[in-house]
Amino acid sequence: YPGGPDPMALAQELGLGNSVVHLGYVPRADVALLYQSALALVFPSLFEGFGTPVIEAMASGCAVVCANATSLPEVAGGAALLVDPQDTDSLAGALQQVAEDQAMRADLAQRGRQRAQHFSWFENARSTLAVYRSAARHPASA
Repeated sequence: YPGGPDPMALAQELGLGNSVVHLGYVPRADVALLYQSALALVFPSLFEGFGTPVIEAMASGCAVVCANATSLPEVAGGAALLVDPQDTDSLAGALQQVAEDQAMRADLAQRGRQRAQHFSWFENARSTLAVYRSAARHPASA
């Protein structure tokens, strides 16, 4: 794992080896099923350009706990529990809260489904094309 410890080795070291499963490559067709089967997506990313897993989880009806950093608060749009990704106590508290509060999970899942409807590949392509067209009409001066 580039820049960090092997998560499976770390799980073993922490005595969690029997509780952690590394799935490896998951076929695209199975991703939604994993989200639908999960208690929550936990995404404490420090460096994120967009956050596609957050939208995928939300579209699948999975509650989301994600970082309050980079693009993730904007992507989540109030439909996720946001945490400081470098504050382990805050992260642990959020995980406990989501695990124990079924009503909260259901609310996050419902708000997430609504939020995910604001994103589509068609809209992404349309917006990107509009930016390219605008740039072509108004090239930067040297």
